[in-house]
Amino acid sequence: MEDFKKLISSKLDQSKFIADLRLTASSGHAGRIAEEGLEEGIRYIVAVGGDGTINEIGEKLKGTDAIMGIIPGGSGNGLAHHLGIPTRMKAAIEVLNRCKVEKIDTCLADELFFVSIAGIGFDAKVARQFASSMRRGFLTYARIAFKEYFKYKSRDYELLLDGKQKKVSAFFISFANSNQFGYNARIAPKASLMDGKIDVCVVKKPPVQAFPGIAHLMFRRKIDHSKYMDTSQASDIIIRRKKGKTVNIDGEPIKMGKEIHLSILPASLNVIVP
Repeated sequence: MEDFKKLISSKLDQSKFIADLRLTASSGHAGRIAEEGLEEGIRYIVAVGGDGTINEIGEKLKGTDAIMGIIPGGSGNGLAHHLGIPTRMKAAIEVLNRCKVEKIDTCLADELFFVSIAGIGFDAKVARQFASSMRRGFLTYARIAFKEYFKYKSRDYELLLDGKQKKVSAFFISFANSNQFGYNARIAPKASLMDGKIDVCVVKKPPVQAFPGIAHLMFRRKIDHSKYMDTSQASDIIIRRKKGKTVNIDGEPIKMGKEIHLSILPASLNVIVP
């Protein structure tokens, strides 16, 4: 923390900002700090952390004139990667100093807020295992995913995409507002945070021998070319499944019911971007 204070003191533009550093103590605390900031009339609130921290703060700032900054400090840093915010703290602070602001879309899954991605099926299963792991990072995520791959079977889902019915059997489905899970692994290469749409990525279970090719496509922004994936867009989505199970909400595993309603909140969050 002391090193971070020194970095802020030396690199943040003091002519524009006065830094008030507040530490989170538990899950949900970042949201409460954001609420306190709004009540105090603070206009710029910076999330120092990963997608979970961004989610908590973004939920409180949506629909207000307050502005969110991001200094990446998580494992995957999906939203930061999508926006092109550097993961090096010094460079991320320089982005804050330039203070270019854009309005981005956010989303709801029933009453649950998300900025980047919601997911069901295998994606949510891995998110649940990863959340309970003592170790973080890409290698841990990949190890869990590989282990669970052999156990997990595809499920049947009914989707209503802007009222149009679609029945699918899927290994997992990602509902992408931003383009990636994190780690620059892009599940929805063409997803935009400013188009008023959610990219719906329906993924079939691939054979093990297809993994290298799929990984290559994902990191080269071409996964939508894979025969194992079908992508469509919608602004209003209903998901129906046989059982209530875990949903991945910006990396956090949350138990939800058999039917879920996803909706877009266009241009609802002000964010500092490069």
